[in-house]
Amino acid sequence: MTQSIDITGGGLFQIAEPEAPNPRRRAVGKAIGIDLGTTHSLVAIAPKGAEPQILLDEDGRALLPSVVSYAGGRTVVGRAAQAVAVEHPEQVLSSVKRFMGRGRADIDFDHPYRLAPDTQVMRIDVSDPVADAGQPPRYVSPVEVSARILEVLAERGARELGEVSGAVITVPAYFDDAQRQATKDAGRIAGLEVYRLLAEPTAAALAYGLDRQGRGEQGEGLFAVYDLGGGTFDISILRLRGGVFQVLATGGDSALGGDDFDRALAAALLEQAELSNPSPAQLQEVMQVARAAKEALSEAETVTVALERCGLASTELTRAQFDALIGPLVKRTIRASKATLKDAAVDKRELDGVVLVGGSTRVPLVRALVEKAFGREPLLDIDPDKVVAYGAAIQADILSGSEREGVTLLDVVPLSLGLETMGGIVEKIIPRNATIPISARQVFTNYSEKQTGMSMHVVQGERELADDCRSLARFELGGIPRLPPSMARVEVSFELDADALLTVTARELMTGVKQSIEVKPTYGLSADEVDELVMDSLDHAREDFAARNLAEARVEIGRVVLAVQTAVDEVGGIEGLLADDEREAILAAIAACEAAMAEADHADPLNAARERLEQLSEPFARRRMERALRSGMSGRSLAEIESALAEEEQLDQRRGAHSAEIIGD
Repeated sequence: MTQSIDITGGGLFQIAEPEAPNPRRRAVGKAIGIDLGTTHSLVAIAPKGAEPQILLDEDGRALLPSVVSYAGGRTVVGRAAQAVAVEHPEQVLSSVKRFMGRGRADIDFDHPYRLAPDTQVMRIDVSDPVADAGQPPRYVSPVEVSARILEVLAERGARELGEVSGAVITVPAYFDDAQRQATKDAGRIAGLEVYRLLAEPTAAALAYGLDRQGRGEQGEGLFAVYDLGGGTFDISILRLRGGVFQVLATGGDSALGGDDFDRALAAALLEQAELSNPSPAQLQEVMQVARAAKEALSEAETVTVALERCGLASTELTRAQFDALIGPLVKRTIRASKATLKDAAVDKRELDGVVLVGGSTRVPLVRALVEKAFGREPLLDIDPDKVVAYGAAIQADILSGSEREGVTLLDVVPLSLGLETMGGIVEKIIPRNATIPISARQVFTNYSEKQTGMSMHVVQGERELADDCRSLARFELGGIPRLPPSMARVEVSFELDADALLTVTARELMTGVKQSIEVKPTYGLSADEVDELVMDSLDHAREDFAARNLAEARVEIGRVVLAVQTAVDEVGGIEGLLADDEREAILAAIAACEAAMAEADHADPLNAARERLEQLSEPFARRRMERALRSGMSGRSLAEIESALAEEEQLDQRRGAHSAEIIGD
């Protein structure tokens, strides 16, 4: 589905018909759904008329550990790689999903890997320090590692279907543009046509809703999907109605999950072993033991652990001790959940259910705090490890050309997207939590008659000034005709596809000159930055709007001063247009405006000086316009004049009521 917002036309939402699949590229029923997880990954299919099914490996196991080994110069994926992690801690990579779409500077958690010095492109050195001594480092990127995992899952699909035409791959709802693009690139490297990237909570809702319908239940209502996986947390509020799954709001943390539970427990064990600087092998050992202890404590009240490499003899851990370690982390998810309910304008009492997704929701403390926060027992109809893969398979079947009916997905963008305009102000084009796919356009104008180009600066975030938001891309639009201030018309279009990947296009309406850019940042927002972008907009709302008002006042007074000064200079000695005393008063008002621009630190003095100048220059401007009209009407009939005025009025209506000056060249 494609949704359009025409800001210049009043902000109306229009929903188009679903796009038909391309039969030349997609084999019906040959698509797979993949849950590419931090800890484990799965692949599923959803043949028409049958329940979705998870595809198993040769040993009958559904879960593929998201682990890749490069030890000994060979690439091994899954359990075999996991088995040699302690012996080869720097050549066996796990939880790479947490590295996807990020630069080295964004990595703020402990890991045993050696990272490349390049801060822009995230790469890991997997060469053996002993066997490869004297050889150049062997670097792999998280995208390549993920591709190896996807290849194994695609092979399972090929064994079952004979061939795989394409795949739907799930991503956390809070993944930004760079993380989504990295996931899509991993699929391409694995030889898959990626039909779509699907948000994990939306996939879960899709699977859960159809499951309820299949049992003859209503399958409609308002649901919260609480998705806590190995490396990410998402919370989404969705409405299910008439086969339409609409995401009302989404939130979360792209760097919080079960891995952090493991790290909290591992840190406690290392402290008990009196190890402040563990080796990579010791770090791998304690992480494996911590993960096993976490899983055991989901069923038992106590567990006994030992760390051979770390010198820690058998010691007993209780569930209460574990709960105390992870309590602050779980409470972070609850705070995010409450904030997302507020974004969706939904009271928890209005919910028809809370769906749990992700293996980390098996932790008893998680379930207890979720039940307390939402005031109801969570729904556990489907295995939380499998529900996302089920939903991905259903969507893959639909996009491959299946006749499966009654399913429409309306997802949302997690952070606002916009442009920097004059004064460093952000003009939001697509607001946070707008439904995707979506396109939006807005018309901007020129600041000066000398302006023949515009600099487009695309930003992401919730603050009012560009300096407080995240820069995504910059590009130039040249070839703008020289026109008086505010006369040029440049239409800027933002298009977010179904995968939430952004394309920005700028077009000058008079000449048709156009420039566009596909926004593909090399690394994305860190989890802390995403949270700060949203929270800062609330914490700094008052000063942000004051700063915006000041910036807008500076832009407006500058425009008026420029226009009046130009008009005064142009009239020269034309008799009757401007008396000497009137000229002196206007020039004094211009000087007062320039002084205000130099000294004022808030909008009121600027607005007062501008209004004084406008008041003094208004009679002069009226006489100047009347003279221009008399000159323009000379020799023309009344009908011609009325026709010209009507055309100008229609043009003004088409241009719309909303415009802003954009940064000039």
